[in-house]
Amino acid sequence: MKTQFDVLRKSRDLVIKELEGLTLEQIHVIPAGFKNNIAWNVAHLVVTQQILHYKLSGLNCLCPDDLIADFKKGTVPTRQLTEEEFEEVKELLLGLPDTLEEDFEAGIFTEYTEYPTSTGFVLSSIENAIAFNNFHEGIHYGIIRSIKKFL
Repeated sequence: MKTQFDVLRKSRDLVIKELEGLTLEQIHVIPAGFKNNIAWNVAHLVVTQQILHYKLSGLNCLCPDDLIADFKKGTVPTRQLTEEEFEEVKELLLGLPDTLEEDFEAGIFTEYTEYPTSTGFVLSSIENAIAFNNFHEGIHYGIIRSIKKFL
């Protein structure tokens, strides 16, 4: 599992690097042909990881409920994040992988509610969810890179 946690941290470092030099205005641009923006994708990564790992394990998510409501699967950008809010999202993005690894090693993930993903893969354990989340993060990293080309 150590590799899975390292992959998660590395993918999030790559996302942070894509944000370098972008303004608050730029991260909220929705280019033609896209349904969301960079800010939404970054917050969505935080939220999805929390839902797939904590909520489906019967545990409390470690990010604010309003963040979950605004950026979970099926949502679209409805407002712009402030500079302060986006800084909080970036802190969660970078900090939560360490917390996940610590919690996993502490054995707090004792149950898991089976969840069929939109890709057709059914998650049935925390181990499946961690691996699948890394796949999901890669998809959104690619989307962030694609959106950036239109800025």
